[in-house]
Amino acid sequence: MRIAETDMSESFEEHRSLLFAVAYRMLGTAADAEDAVQDAWLRWSAADRSDVRDTRGYLVRITTNIALDRLRSARAQRETYVGPWLPEPMLTAPDVADDAELAESVSMALLVVLETLSPLERAVFVLKEAFGYPYAEIAAALDRSEASVRQLGARARKHVEARRPRFAADGAERRAATDRFLDAVLGGDVNRLMEILAPDVTMWTDGGGKVRAAMRPITGAAKVARFIGAISGEPYAGVDPADMRMRRTDVNGRPGLVIEGPDRTISVVTVDFDAGGRVEAVHMVSNPDKLVAVAEGRELAF
Repeated sequence: MRIAETDMSESFEEHRSLLFAVAYRMLGTAADAEDAVQDAWLRWSAADRSDVRDTRGYLVRITTNIALDRLRSARAQRETYVGPWLPEPMLTAPDVADDAELAESVSMALLVVLETLSPLERAVFVLKEAFGYPYAEIAAALDRSEASVRQLGARARKHVEARRPRFAADGAERRAATDRFLDAVLGGDVNRLMEILAPDVTMWTDGGGKVRAAMRPITGAAKVARFIGAISGEPYAGVDPADMRMRRTDVNGRPGLVIEGPDRTISVVTVDFDAGGRVEAVHMVSNPDKLVAVAEGRELAF
């Protein structure tokens, strides 16, 4: 049945959250994901919808291909990015952390790994692993053979499994481990911090050339502890420590820390752990362009 023009907007809005969730996992930033969804709306509103039987599938297909085009273009820009490039953090509801698969699908650690996939591998991985689409539907969406899509999926999954954190704790354990880390940071206790950090811990700081940050990943417990101690005890991003407020909240399906000044969000920090519960990865996003969603209190819907 042809979709009535009066229902066009309602049909799209019904799936907007899903489309944003797909685009965000594909592109790694809320701003780019929103642009992709807006482009999908423009194509949807201009398309001949007389033969559309599955609105949801049709819109996911449009959004995925728009995100693919944007991702290919973004790759060139990210090669000239100042310092490490990290995904844009987003707030998530506390109960997301209790759903291991859901939390993992938007975790900062996984999004960082997805950046190392080819655009097509990323599209297949997102649609299959995060949203459960069968390979036949993914093949149709990407205009590829099912055999080639299966190969892309297997390659992407192997690549991700080799690089993602292996600490499969439940929500309560992860929150307790995160709290120990945050307590040490907030208390300025470098010795305690050294006990919590894994010997080969790596810290990525994304300032985008606009805020002081390490130009390369920092590796090793001693170096990471010194860096954290240095930035927590002196003005950062033009804000004195006495004027900073640090609050714990859920970020990308994990407990995290949001650092705020009197009039703006300064930074967002998330951590991941090894099998012993020690911190093995720290992601700190301070580029103000990537803090808009958190500053606005925008929560990622699923």
